[in-house]
Amino acid sequence: MSVEARSDKHTVHSIAALKGGAKLAALTAYDYPSARLLDEAGVPFLLVGDSLGMVVLGHPDTTHVTLDDMVHHTRAVARARPRALVGADLPYRSYDTPADAVANARRLVEAGAEFVKAEGGVEILPQIKALLATGIPFCGHLGMLPQHVVEEGGKYRIKGRDEDGRNRLLRDAVALEAAGVFACVLELVTPPVALEITQSCSRMLTIGIGSGDGCDGQILVTPDLVGAFPWFTPRFVTPKAQTGETIRYAVKDWMNDLEKR
Repeated sequence: MSVEARSDKHTVHSIAALKGGAKLAALTAYDYPSARLLDEAGVPFLLVGDSLGMVVLGHPDTTHVTLDDMVHHTRAVARARPRALVGADLPYRSYDTPADAVANARRLVEAGAEFVKAEGGVEILPQIKALLATGIPFCGHLGMLPQHVVEEGGKYRIKGRDEDGRNRLLRDAVALEAAGVFACVLELVTPPVALEITQSCSRMLTIGIGSGDGCDGQILVTPDLVGAFPWFTPRFVTPKAQTGETIRYAVKDWMNDLEKR
């Protein structure tokens, strides 16, 4: 039975319907085995995030990720044929204009993405409206914007701490909801403001990362959650496993077995 025929296949509509109800659990996936494992665990929302630039490709930030990178990894995730709703990030500078956004989003959709995500508020509304007009569902991303971290001096700063920052976030969130955005990631937004955005938006699902417990759901970078990238763990993440250490141990144990032979 195909994924499309499954009665339990998660869709944009079913995910959006969680607004104000059960908390959404969302994780990143970058390849076939991780997508399959996460789907078997029951994760309903998978994002092929441009965070793969750091945790898979070894880049210092997301600005080095190309559209070809995103297409490649989206195809790998889609091959797992997950029940989860699968989305993909539009990478840095791939949505400078509405035409760019539509053309590049179509490549991600052809690779298996069921929605796309991009960073920004009112400044990218023309791109968002162009995507939605073509029938491509859109997930927003407000707060700390990783694709702009170089412009901010390489620092990941919490957003919404002052009144100006709070007002800007609320304005952007309201504008995204009015445009028809079904969900929005809130990254490193101060928890009171994240809660205010969540309560102010009656239709748009908020998905927090490092923004407190007041959002409609939470998303994490999977290698952070399972300790698969042990060289750096964000302060807001408590790893539930240490797979990096397990791999080191397994390899050393195997090498010791070879020596004994």
